[in-house]
Amino acid sequence: MNAAAPLSTSSSAHAQAASPHVMNTYGRLPIALSHGQGCRVWDVNGKSYLDALGGIAVNTVGHNHPQLVEALRDQVGKLIHTSNYYHIPLQEALAAKLVELSGLTNAFFCSTGLEANEAALKLARKFGHDKGIERPEIVVYDKAFHGRSIATLSATGNPKVQAGFGPLVEGFIRVPLNDLAALKAATAGNANVVAIFLEAIQGEGGVNPVDTDYLRQLRALCDANDWLLMIDEVQCGMGRTGKWFAHQWADIKPDVMPLAKGLGSGVPIGAVVAGPKAASIFAPGNHGSTFGGNPLAMRAGVETIRIMEEEGLLANAVKVGEHLKAALTRELAGSPGLKDIRGRGLMLGVELTLPCSELVGRAAENGLLISVTAETVIRMVPSLTMTTDEADEVVAILCPLIQQLLKEKA
Repeated sequence: MNAAAPLSTSSSAHAQAASPHVMNTYGRLPIALSHGQGCRVWDVNGKSYLDALGGIAVNTVGHNHPQLVEALRDQVGKLIHTSNYYHIPLQEALAAKLVELSGLTNAFFCSTGLEANEAALKLARKFGHDKGIERPEIVVYDKAFHGRSIATLSATGNPKVQAGFGPLVEGFIRVPLNDLAALKAATAGNANVVAIFLEAIQGEGGVNPVDTDYLRQLRALCDANDWLLMIDEVQCGMGRTGKWFAHQWADIKPDVMPLAKGLGSGVPIGAVVAGPKAASIFAPGNHGSTFGGNPLAMRAGVETIRIMEEEGLLANAVKVGEHLKAALTRELAGSPGLKDIRGRGLMLGVELTLPCSELVGRAAENGLLISVTAETVIRMVPSLTMTTDEADEVVAILCPLIQQLLKEKA
C-alpha cells in the first residue's frame, strides 16, 4: 500500500492543538498517525514509519488486516454492546477457544489488562477469605507492572509510578525475580499467603523473562501450599513469544491468567482465564464489567485467534524473533554500553548501561517506532505479522542510532 497524499495539517500542529484539552498524562511525540498497513503506519504528512511497537504489543495481526476489518465492520452493523444481562454467543465462543488453547476451564471478560489484573487480585483475596483467612497476602515481584489502579499499582514493583498515590493497598509481599530461596524466606511460616502473582516476561519492568525452571518451582510450591499461581500474560501472551501463552514454554498451567492487549488486535478487551482451583470462586454479584464481553470486542478476539491460526503467526513470531535477535546481537557485538539483548519471540529488549529515552524520538525521525522502558531498555513488540525483511530494516535503522548514542555518552 502506498502512502496517502500529505494532508494540510502538520503532525506537530495536530499534536499541539490536541494538548490544551487532553490531560497531561503522556509524553507524546509530535506525530499524529493517519493510517497503517501491516507493520507500517503513516502520519498526517504522509511520512512512513516501520512500527516495531505494535501499539505496545496490541496490534497482533497488523494494521488494516482485511479479514479483521471486514469482521469488525460486519459486527458494528449488527450489535456493538448489549450488557451482560443477556447471553452473548460470541463471548461463549471466545471463552471456549481460550479454554481450548490454555487447558484451563472458564473465562471472565473485561476491557483492559488493568481490569483483568484487578479481577485476579480479587479472586486471590476471595480464595483466602473462603478458606477463613481474614487478611490474605499475595506474593508479587520487584520491577513488576500490573496496572495503574490503586490495587494493581500496589502490586506493581516500580516506586516511580507509585509515588504520589499512597497509601497503597496492603496485603502484598514483594520478592526478587527468579530467586526461590528469597521467596521461601519471605513466606516461611506465613499462613496468610494465598497466591503468587507474576508476569511470565516482565514488560514495563524491562523485558525480564522468568526462568522456566523457576516457573515450574512456583507451580510445585503453590500446589504444596494450596496457593493460587496467577500468571499475568497481558503483554507477553497471545502468541507473542511463539506459544499462545509465555508460561507454556515451562509446560505448566496457572490457576489464574489475565489477558488483554493482543487478544483483540486493537479493540479494547481483557480476560481472566481460570483453572479448576479458581474458576468457581466468583459468584453472581462478586464481580462485573459494564463493557466486558461486548459483541464487538468478542468478535475481535474470535477473529484475531482465527487469523493467527490460519496464518501461522506463532511460528512466524519464533522465526522472525530469532532472526531479529540474532541480527541485533551481531550488529551490536562489542558496543561499549550494551548490557544485554533478551526476550523471546517478538518481545525483545536491548538493555544499555545508561538511560536512552531520547532514542524514541531519534528512531521516529528515522522512520521507526519503538519504546524505551525501565529507562535503559529499548523494547520491540511489533505485530506478529512482521517479516524477516522488516526485521532487517529495524536493525538497519536502530543499531546505528544506538551506537551513536553510546559514542555521545562515552
